Amino acid sequence: MDSSMGAAKSRSKFSARTLWLGGVAFTFLVALLGYGLSKIPGFDRVGPLACAILIAVAYRQVWGYPESIRSGIQFSAKRLLRLAIILYGLKLNIDVVLHQGLGLLVYDAGVIAFAILLTVLLAKWLKAEPSLSLMLGVGTGVCGAAAIAAVSPIIQAKEEDTAIGVGIIALVGTVFSVLYTVVRPYLPLTPVEYGMWSGISLHEIAHVALAAAPAGQDGLAMGLLAKLGRVLLLVPLCFILMYWMKRTGKVQSGTKIEFPWFLIGFLVMSVFGSYVLGSIIPVSESFQTGIANVTTFVLTMAMVGLGLNVNLRALRTKAARPLIAMSITSVLLSVLSFFLI
Repeated sequence: MDSSMGAAKSRSKFSARTLWLGGVAFTFLVALLGYGLSKIPGFDRVGPLACAILIAVAYRQVWGYPESIRSGIQFSAKRLLRLAIILYGLKLNIDVVLHQGLGLLVYDAGVIAFAILLTVLLAKWLKAEPSLSLMLGVGTGVCGAAAIAAVSPIIQAKEEDTAIGVGIIALVGTVFSVLYTVVRPYLPLTPVEYGMWSGISLHEIAHVALAAAPAGQDGLAMGLLAKLGRVLLLVPLCFILMYWMKRTGKVQSGTKIEFPWFLIGFLVMSVFGSYVLGSIIPVSESFQTGIANVTTFVLTMAMVGLGLNVNLRALRTKAARPLIAMSITSVLLSVLSFFLI
């Protein structure tokens, strides 16, 4: 009897492990499809993250949520998401920011405060969903999808809202970056000034790179420097949000805000990438590019897990007003930062 029960437990564990692996593999395959879709003209402007979310959302509407492999999908949506944020720290060269971009940090801090406060105020006026609006404000002010992913567990946002926020930020950011490249030749800005404008006003690092590249190496370097300052400020922002959540009683009684340990990993990786990797430990440019690609792919797998939680019926009612609030904020941010340069 005991042996049969033991055998049943072993089969159950094996089955659970197999289904978990199936869920992780599912997010891996959809992420690959997202990368493939992002190579098609038109979709290449959006990027693999948004493409993967699009595929995941479409799958959910047609075939429903694959419940049998939920454990693996949730692992990708939560654990791999945090791993991607940690690896994302390697993109932040603290040394460059501290030595060359201290002045820009003042602009960056102002941009973050402006974007968050205005988006939240507009959302309140429009009676938009507050959690999603807050994430969009953070994504607009800091660094797009990575910022949304970092703050979502702190403000206890629903995974569906996180996925919607990432999709919106990718779409709007892409539209703005393309518009920047179109109007650049007609603007009375030097390449360095244009790069600075791009870096302090656009959403993602990829968006800044897309918009600033036509201005040449100096413009691109300034754009990325300004953007990296905003990425650096993600960490103190998260701790401010933790304090705000506790202070205002936004958490349900009896629940605790999980300490964002992955942000400590983010900082450790930033220090490692800034002072160890490439100096003490020599690495090639291709190696660094490979790490960046792995980071993006891991984040894409996480986005698949989040995208599967999106119900398009809810999207129609939830996303419109936060999208309007964020779009107004993005326009005003671009205009005001242009006149401040």
